[in-house]
Amino acid sequence: LQVETCVPDRRVLITGVTGLLGRAVYKEFLENDWNTVGCGYKRARPKFEKVNLMDPGAVRQIIQDFKPHAVIHCAAERRPDVAETQPEYTRQLNVSASGCIAKESAEIGAFLIYVSTNYIFDGSHPPYRENDTPNPLNLYGKTKLEGERVVLQNHPGAAVLRVPLLYGNVEKLEESSATSLFGKVQCHSTVACIDHWQQQYPTHVADVARVCRQLSERRMQDPSIHGVFHWSGNERMTKYEMACTMADVFHLPSNHLRPVTGCPAAGASRPRDVQLNCSRLERMGIGQRTPFRVGVQRCLWPYLLDKQWRQTVFH
Repeated sequence: LQVETCVPDRRVLITGVTGLLGRAVYKEFLENDWNTVGCGYKRARPKFEKVNLMDPGAVRQIIQDFKPHAVIHCAAERRPDVAETQPEYTRQLNVSASGCIAKESAEIGAFLIYVSTNYIFDGSHPPYRENDTPNPLNLYGKTKLEGERVVLQNHPGAAVLRVPLLYGNVEKLEESSATSLFGKVQCHSTVACIDHWQQQYPTHVADVARVCRQLSERRMQDPSIHGVFHWSGNERMTKYEMACTMADVFHLPSNHLRPVTGCPAAGASRPRDVQLNCSRLERMGIGQRTPFRVGVQRCLWPYLLDKQWRQTVFH
C-alpha cells in the first residue's frame, strides 16, 4: 500500500535554526502546515541544512534551490559582550550576511523577516515606537541597526521584527540570560548579587515564533505588509525580580539573592529601559503573550536539582 504524503505548498526557510529562537520558529511553522527547511552551521547536521551565511554563494544556492515564500532570519551574534570582543565577525554575521539574504530573498520575491533587537535604542525615553530615533549604546545594537538598514535597502518589501530579552525551552541554562539565573537561584548556600537596575521585558520564543508565522501568513494575503514591527512581553522586571519569581514558582528560598541597584560597570553598555510599543502588531490581531511564571515553570523544571519536588509536582 503506497501512502501519498502531502507536502505543504507554502515554503519557509529559517536561518539560525539550531538556536533558541530558531528552534521555536521551526516548530511553529512545521506544526502549522508549512514546508519548513532550517539552516544552521556548526550544529546543523543531520536534521538541518548546513549553510555558511558568510558565503554569498551558499546563501544564493539554498534560496534559489528551495525558493521559499518566506525567510525568517534568526541567525545573529546576539551576545553584547561577545560582540565587543569580536567586532569583525559580529559585523559580518549581523550586517553583511543579512544584506545578502535580503538581496537573494528579494530576487525570488520571498517575504523576509529580519529579527532585530530593542538594543537599537538607548533606553532614555521608553516606550519606543517603530519610527522612534535609534541610538544604540553598544556594538551589538549598532550592528543590528546597520543590519536593519541594509535589509530594507536591499529588500524594501521585507519586515524587521524587534524583540527584547528572549527565553524558552533551552538546551542549556546559559542559552538565555534569563534562564541562566536559575543556577544562582538553586545554589542556596551562596549569596548571589543580581542586577536590579536594568528594566527587562522577558519574552518567550514561542510567542515570537507565532508572530513570525502570523505575519508571514498575513503577508501572503496582503502584499502591502512590510517595514518595522515590535513584539515583547508586557511584564517589566529586573533580573533580580526574574530570579525571585523563579524561586517562588519552584518554592525555593530566595533570601540568598541580593539586588544590585547600580548601573553595571563591567561589559558592554546596556540601556536602562527599552520597552517596546507593540500596538502595530496588536492592532493587526497578531501575537500572543506567555505569562513569565508559566513560561519559566515549563522551561526550567527539567533543570530542577530537587528531583523529589519535581516528581511530587509533575507526576
